[in-house]
Amino acid sequence: MNNKISFSPGEDFARKLDTEDPLRRLREAFYILPDQIYLLGNSLGLMPRQAAAGVERIVDEWRRMGIGGWLGGSPPWFYLAEKTGALAAPLVGAEADEVICTGTTTFNIHSLVGTFYQPRRERTKILATALEFPTDIYALKSQIALRGLDSGKELILVEGDEWGLVGEDKIIAALNEEVALVLLPSVFYRSGQLLDLERLTAAAHQKGIVIGFDCSHSVGAVPHHFDRWGVDFAMWCGYKYLCGGPGAPAFLYLNRRHFERVPALAGWFGSIKEKQFDLSLDFEHAPCAGGMQVSSPGIMAAASAAGAVETIRQAGIDKIREKSLRMTSYLIYLADQWLAGEPYSFRVATPRERERRGGHVALVRTHEGRRIKEALALRGVVSDFRPPDIIRLAPSPLYNTYGEIRKAIQHLREIIASGEYKKLPRKRKPIS
Repeated sequence: MNNKISFSPGEDFARKLDTEDPLRRLREAFYILPDQIYLLGNSLGLMPRQAAAGVERIVDEWRRMGIGGWLGGSPPWFYLAEKTGALAAPLVGAEADEVICTGTTTFNIHSLVGTFYQPRRERTKILATALEFPTDIYALKSQIALRGLDSGKELILVEGDEWGLVGEDKIIAALNEEVALVLLPSVFYRSGQLLDLERLTAAAHQKGIVIGFDCSHSVGAVPHHFDRWGVDFAMWCGYKYLCGGPGAPAFLYLNRRHFERVPALAGWFGSIKEKQFDLSLDFEHAPCAGGMQVSSPGIMAAASAAGAVETIRQAGIDKIREKSLRMTSYLIYLADQWLAGEPYSFRVATPRERERRGGHVALVRTHEGRRIKEALALRGVVSDFRPPDIIRLAPSPLYNTYGEIRKAIQHLREIIASGEYKKLPRKRKPIS
């Protein structure tokens, strides 16, 4: 990617970017919503045609085979979670047996933190940040409480700065001899800030601390190299940039040096595959990421996730990242050109340095952000609002165009100039 590309606000320039886009044909691999500009790939990705085909295949196999699909399906349902994990492994720089498609993000946090959090002597604390997605904090507090400890004392939350960002230096400074485990996001869900996972992993290990990452807002948009970096564990959802569908199963990564570690949450699908149907009352976990499984996988959902991951792999994660950075740079440029100053009053909260930016852009407006977001929706622009003051726009390299980004920022400008958002109710919807 040309880091010094000069943008222009004109429509012809957006058209030129789209014409030159090497991934432009990938849009045909998705079901595009008519008359909408869908900029919410960081929340729920659009449906890939291969995901739909995967579900249809399972439905057909169930209809024709019944229970025979567990071994007679293509691939056999019995191994589908492992196969889907193996498909996703190259996206995070892991070996096939280090990734499994299983559970949900929050469940996997409980499973992995429960396995790795072993408070003893002076090492009793968990380190996180105050800017993480709330479910991560709920899970960490719960895990501390399950050990009879006080989360008010044992959970260290590093605060963000005045801009809503957290520097790696501040996190590293909090790694003291009392910390037993660290859980951090790869990308902060509000600001879109991308952390330096390699540096943080090295710093934690230097202090003898286990470290894991919630990569829900990065996998599928940002390449990772977990094995090379030495990350202990990670988890991420399957429905954001991975486009696995609503409620898609999540994924977890377990570094192979921890394969012999006994899972805190045992379940029969974590058994050694060849022994699973021995039905022994003594649990013998599979020495791989698959050993962290608990329950039988949802086969239709796993098939959807597998089809979606195949689409992403065909595009190539490095090419996806290159286009993502160009798209977010273009969005930031247009926001600076058209939305700064009165009466628009937007500020870009996402770091401008490419190495510190994930796949979405956070636009901050200190007042009326929610109603402006709702006015955008009425114009067919799908975004979301995160209190107290952030509108998030996430252009997907898989199916969005530069022309759509330009139109979305135009809509924002017109909504504020016309004051049309003022006609909308202030009451918040259940999902915003």
